[in-house]
Amino acid sequence: MKKIILMFLLMLGVTVSSNAQKVPTPDEIAKKNVDELETRLKLTPTQKSIIYNYAYDFAKEQFALYKKQQAGTFKEEDETKFFKIQADMNKNIKMVLKGDQVAEYDRVVEERLSGIDPKKKKKKLKKGEEEEKVVGIEGLKSGVNN
Repeated sequence: MKKIILMFLLMLGVTVSSNAQKVPTPDEIAKKNVDELETRLKLTPTQKSIIYNYAYDFAKEQFALYKKQQAGTFKEEDETKFFKIQADMNKNIKMVLKGDQVAEYDRVVEERLSGIDPKKKKKKLKKGEEEEKVVGIEGLKSGVNN
């Protein structure tokens, strides 16, 4: 009887933990990206709508490639296709933006590629104080760019 209860609790735990890792839908991904761009770039409603369409199409492709990877049918051509679609999306978004928005969009893309979180505030250093640098293998482990 104890074994049956233990097995039931184990199966329940596995089921609950597997459901906790929900993969976001393309709509959720596109909405999150456009909302961030809207606040950073001060988009007009028209710009937001157009950029959402580009972001949604890209997120659908990204989701399809994720599914392929999970199924084990992912190929190198798929990766090339993904980067081409991403470059096209960035080019199309830049065509919708104006002046200062393009420069800020480039900063957003650079931050995303480098893994910088714009919500985290950098610690302000006092005059004469230097930023602590982590070198060697510890610097690589922490993800700090030196």
